[in-house]
Amino acid sequence: MSACRQFLISGRVQGVFFRASTQRKANALGLTGHAVNLADGRVEVLACGEAQALDQLHEWLQRGPEQAEVQRVEQTLVSPAELSETFITG
Repeated sequence: MSACRQFLISGRVQGVFFRASTQRKANALGLTGHAVNLADGRVEVLACGEAQALDQLHEWLQRGPEQAEVQRVEQTLVSPAELSETFITG
């Protein structure tokens, strides 16, 4: 059964290939959604797929790519209708 989650990632997460790395990880896990930079310096990730894959993405987001310094990951359940059919970066 598919589920959808919004992740808000804080820390040094912009300008360190966070979105592109997240896209690769999400694609590898079979997830759909998007990753975008927010004006306040956070990255928003909306992802949809199997709960186990979302758990794995959540675990990865807590570290991010090598250059990132993740301080906090907030997670919220969202409706599948809020997500696109393909995982893209914004």
